[in-house]
Amino acid sequence: MNFPAELKYSKSHEWVSMDGDVAVIGISDFAQDALGDVVFINLPEVGDDVAAGDPFGDIESVKAVSDLISPVSGTVCAVNEDLLDAPELVNQDPYEAWIIKVENISDEEEMLDAAAYEAFCAEEAE
Repeated sequence: MNFPAELKYSKSHEWVSMDGDVAVIGISDFAQDALGDVVFINLPEVGDDVAAGDPFGDIESVKAVSDLISPVSGTVCAVNEDLLDAPELVNQDPYEAWIIKVENISDEEEMLDAAAYEAFCAEEAE
């Protein structure tokens, strides 16, 4: 498992990287591994508002469908449209295959650093 130290993580297994005032959001290596082969991602539209702790879309694998939970509140300013044609990019490199970018951030969930998230995942895997 890969837990890049420069990222923050939510307990719903999304990662966040801040690019200036914009939150770049994707799912963690742990999440994509648990899901298995991703076959579809339902993305929001640019301009949609998202709220910390609420679903903004879903991700479908051969095993299950899971909600994507926003770790921040704000407005979607970009979606990774490459994932519409190639959702498997999330499996190939979950930290390159970002899902959405959010601006005008007004709130965020409690985030974990890489070490705390790795420990959290180890507990979940037991």
